[in-house]
Amino acid sequence: MSNGKAAYARVLLKLSGEALMGDGQYGVSPAVVERIAGEIQHVIGLGVQVAVVVGGGNIFRGVAGAAEGMDRTSADYMGMLATVMNALALQDGFEKRGIVTRVMSGIEMPRVAEPFIRRRAMRHLEKGRLVVFAAGTGNPYFTTDTAGALRAIEIGADVILKATKVDGIYDADPMKVPDARRFDALSYDECLARNLRVMDATAISLCRENHMPIVVFKLHEPGNIVRVVMGNGVGTRIS
Repeated sequence: MSNGKAAYARVLLKLSGEALMGDGQYGVSPAVVERIAGEIQHVIGLGVQVAVVVGGGNIFRGVAGAAEGMDRTSADYMGMLATVMNALALQDGFEKRGIVTRVMSGIEMPRVAEPFIRRRAMRHLEKGRLVVFAAGTGNPYFTTDTAGALRAIEIGADVILKATKVDGIYDADPMKVPDARRFDALSYDECLARNLRVMDATAISLCRENHMPIVVFKLHEPGNIVRVVMGNGVGTRIS
């Protein structure tokens, strides 16, 4: 990995809950957390301030619960609680690496996490601590992608790094369409017009209105978190 200069001073890394499963069907893989922690430790060593927003799909998906007939609001709150469980797992893995970590929740639960207070979150980052934002926005009907966009804007991040299973944005699902074309760069409007579904429309619109760039990259390529922070042309940039 490079020892050069990072392209960004403050980043928000958006992790899906599914990304934490590794090869499992549900839950959190300690090996995946360990690898992510190692790369983030390298990034922090470059002087970059790092915040993380984590989803909860490896434990519970609110939309899926609602589709099964559950009240959508209740299902979404269950999904938010799942993200808190993931945030605590990440905190444990990061702190084993010596990364001082704070979990901040959009739903108040003082025994478990700090409440999200914007100025306090920024102070943690300025002191070199990693902040994991849990419980989404604290509101039902909003995805963790939207929470990622909102938190990135609130803390004045330079970029959202959206970690996915594939190495960027394609014009079709590359898992199903072998000759799908990958984009190096897209505008927010192209993303919305093509309905590319890399993030939900609310998140993309929020980023467009606040000039927040997004880089979509493959998480499970070792070293990719460091490469994307270095600005090494990894993934697809939306701006």
